[in-house]
Amino acid sequence: MPKVSIIILNWNGKEHLPECLTSLKNQTFQDFETILVDNGSKDGSQQFIKQFFPWVRLVELEENLGFAGGNVAVYRQSMGSFIVTLNNDTVVDIKWLEELVNVADQNPGTGMVASRICSYFDNDTVDSLGMKICLDGMSRGYARGKKFSSLKNVPDDILMPSACAALYRRQLIEQTGFFDESFFAYCEDSDLGLRARIAGWGAKLAVNSVVYHKYSATAGSFSPFKLYLVERNHFWTVLKTFPPILLLLLPLTTLFRYVFQALVTLRGAGSGHMIRQQSDVKACLIAVIRGFWHGLRNPFTMIQKRREFIKKCHPDSFRILRLILKYRMSFSELLDAGD
Repeated sequence: MPKVSIIILNWNGKEHLPECLTSLKNQTFQDFETILVDNGSKDGSQQFIKQFFPWVRLVELEENLGFAGGNVAVYRQSMGSFIVTLNNDTVVDIKWLEELVNVADQNPGTGMVASRICSYFDNDTVDSLGMKICLDGMSRGYARGKKFSSLKNVPDDILMPSACAALYRRQLIEQTGFFDESFFAYCEDSDLGLRARIAGWGAKLAVNSVVYHKYSATAGSFSPFKLYLVERNHFWTVLKTFPPILLLLLPLTTLFRYVFQALVTLRGAGSGHMIRQQSDVKACLIAVIRGFWHGLRNPFTMIQKRREFIKKCHPDSFRILRLILKYRMSFSELLDAGD
């Protein structure tokens, strides 16, 4: 039985697979299996894997179950005591998995380990050093867009990892559950990460476990579809995991973000500039409104999931509040709007 099971989700990503899988084959740590879950691709990805990467276990799904559903679909087929999720639009350093596993082995109370994720196009530009979170539940990679070489202090304790490249203990997943399939994609790692922290698991950054990521190569940085899912799913994450005081403040924190987001977009600053350059602003606005509506119109399903989880874990709300405040991200940082 392999120590690590690496799960890669693929949806029409054939162009990314040669580099990604070749970098896995060359790892210094070899006690792993690779499971590629194909979400009903139409670009010949399945035949390509069978022909050129026969050592990869291919699981073909008839329909696109999204990132969350695809991972859940094959989790029970995996054998490793560590489950590693990896995006298909990545290339990993030769010691990536060795460093990731070393940190997990040296910290038995740690249930999640994040990689140092940098840009594929500029290896010194950070994509994520673990995740931080806003008071309304929006989350983002810590230090995104900054030069790694310019960072003076990189903490090894984090709130939670980005599932782009993350290690999870099987024991954690058995206790808390895996990704919530209803999320489809985006924020499922925040939901799982917060549930794990509520259950008492720690999270670390393996700073020498390096991944190079083609950010949002599948869905696009600011596509309306992505904005819709992020808006909807972050509300679901809050309903399931946030302490009561932040739930009560959610209308205010959400309103503040919307006002700030509108000003940033109108000014064309930070992410607002990218939205105006890359996307149809009207379509993006409609997507955010739809996400808001679908996220909050029927909260009872998520509240019921919250109640079931609370019965199992008996969380300390004040401890979770302190964690969120410790790893809080400002809206300015979220939207790249400067200080």
